[in-house]
Amino acid sequence: MPMKSVNVKRIAVFCGSATGVDPAFRKACIDLAGTLHSKRIGLVYGGGNIGLMGILADEMLRLGSEVIGVIPQKLVDIEVAHNDLTQMHIVPGMHERKALMANLSDAFVVLPGGIGTMEELFEMYTWLQLGYHDKPVALLNTNGFYNTLIGLLENMVQQGFLKKDRFEQLMIGEQPEELIERIIKF
Repeated sequence: MPMKSVNVKRIAVFCGSATGVDPAFRKACIDLAGTLHSKRIGLVYGGGNIGLMGILADEMLRLGSEVIGVIPQKLVDIEVAHNDLTQMHIVPGMHERKALMANLSDAFVVLPGGIGTMEELFEMYTWLQLGYHDKPVALLNTNGFYNTLIGLLENMVQQGFLKKDRFEQLMIGEQPEELIERIIKF
């Protein structure tokens, strides 16, 4: 894709509702929040108060940045919704959550997480490949967390199931600041 300068006002971040075992994951959230704040970029995220999601939202709020949550009613009912956000959108389900997050955002960044995070990554990545949006999709590969996934995608290219140019649409980086700079220059 040709490089263009994007006016990035908000970035949707997908990440775990757990913190994981590596302290680097927590640090990546704090560093990402600092980078977003310094670039005056707001956060759109899943609206939770737990795990990496909660760490990221809390740090953004501590810095005084915009934080928009999008959470399904079912998760509100089990008390995982963050109560102190700039805006909170409560939606009926996961499909509506991702659609609204996509509409509110200018790009997507994926941090470490579980199967929900993977589902969100692959939906936004698929939408990019199919032309439903033309927004950057980026993977923050903290401490090599996504090395095996990257290997799987490379194998898909080698086996003829994923075109090389489509694979290369996925931005991959190890440092939040470097990745956000690439997104801004997308």
